[in-house]
Amino acid sequence: MTSTCKIASAALALALVVSSAGRLDAAGQNRAGTASATELLIPVGGRSMAMGGASIATTSGLEALHWNPAGLSQATNSTEVMVSTMSYLADIRVNYIAAGARFGSIGMFAFDIKALDYGDIPITTEEQPDGTGGTFSPTFFTLGVHYSKALTDRISVGGTTNYIVNRIERVDATALSFSAGLQYRNLADIDGLDLGVAVKHIGQRMEYDGSGLLNRGTLDDLRRPASDYKVQAASSDLPSLFEIGVGYRYNQSGLGEINLTSVFRHNNYTYDQYRSGIEYVVSEMFTLRGGFDLASSSDDDYLYGTSFGFGIKRDIGTLKDVRVDYAYTSVDLFDALNTFTFQVGF
Repeated sequence: MTSTCKIASAALALALVVSSAGRLDAAGQNRAGTASATELLIPVGGRSMAMGGASIATTSGLEALHWNPAGLSQATNSTEVMVSTMSYLADIRVNYIAAGARFGSIGMFAFDIKALDYGDIPITTEEQPDGTGGTFSPTFFTLGVHYSKALTDRISVGGTTNYIVNRIERVDATALSFSAGLQYRNLADIDGLDLGVAVKHIGQRMEYDGSGLLNRGTLDDLRRPASDYKVQAASSDLPSLFEIGVGYRYNQSGLGEINLTSVFRHNNYTYDQYRSGIEYVVSEMFTLRGGFDLASSSDDDYLYGTSFGFGIKRDIGTLKDVRVDYAYTSVDLFDALNTFTFQVGF
């Protein structure tokens, strides 16, 4: 197959993903804002974020844990460690650490922790709406365990279990979520054309509980003293979603490698999304990236948009593939997101 035919086939696959996705009903937008544990949706990883979050078909190694766990088995090293930090919305910082190792023919295992840092928030009450002088800091984190295996030289599968903890002073909620993904390399025997599919965040409903929900009150027209009563918090589903995407790698001799990616995301509790990205590997050491993220909403109330970034990679002594990635993501109404990621292999 000539290179022209390969590019045409890859472009057709990208178009099919977008056009078929466009026929799906974006009913999730009617339930926007009603899901729990939305920190599961907060992205991590400088490479994928710089490409608009469209790397489900091409992501690999530890960075694949968030985007598509099937890509974990595509790691180039037997052991990897990754740390990342991101300035998120409203002065929230997202800190992330992950580690993984390959166990022969069994497959590759990894774990990660994603924690949100809200800083110190002043305590206010009904009696003291301007503050009591004290502060508190919510505890929101997810702990993930991941497994991935290459079934053939083309097909990889993976799964994730996340333990979610939300705690605000004396009120907390916990839950388990499950995700699964698949990657198919060289789709339709076209070199460089990859397919990715993932179903994410399927699990139990979350419900807050704790002594912080106790209140003291009185009943009118009854001769009885004030007594304590407990507010019954409603439960809510996790932000489940489905993603399908394709990627195409094109390596023109002497001009470097170009990677094109496109993803459709069907969200059960918010707007559907269309994402695309491009990566230009200038050399083995330096890479440039860009992307965009669009929502199916006809309103102008979607926060995200364009993104760009770069990556630097090299070996240092016994350390393999030492990588530093940066991503800049534009956001309406808030400051832009800045993501820094450091990764090393052994």
